[in-house]
Amino acid sequence: MANSSRNTGQDGPVKTPPFEEALKKLEGIVEAMESGDLPLETLLAKYEEGTRLVKLCQEKLGEAELKIQQLEKTADGEMKLKSLETDVES
Repeated sequence: MANSSRNTGQDGPVKTPPFEEALKKLEGIVEAMESGDLPLETLLAKYEEGTRLVKLCQEKLGEAELKIQQLEKTADGEMKLKSLETDVES
């Protein structure tokens, strides 16, 4: 999944944030939820958004891990990326 957008099937592609941005948003959500100052409805909305961001971060980390696993040394010692033989998305 080299593309940074996903097609939701509703209103067209939806941009997904880079890993670092998603992680920063997730950290902010956790901090806000731990403060104890949010009403229940807001907590539920934050929890839902946090769950979505966790999944996104896990997917991006999985993609990075696959790329790292596919690196191999060539005969002259250089690293090169092998093409993936299996589909990343499940």
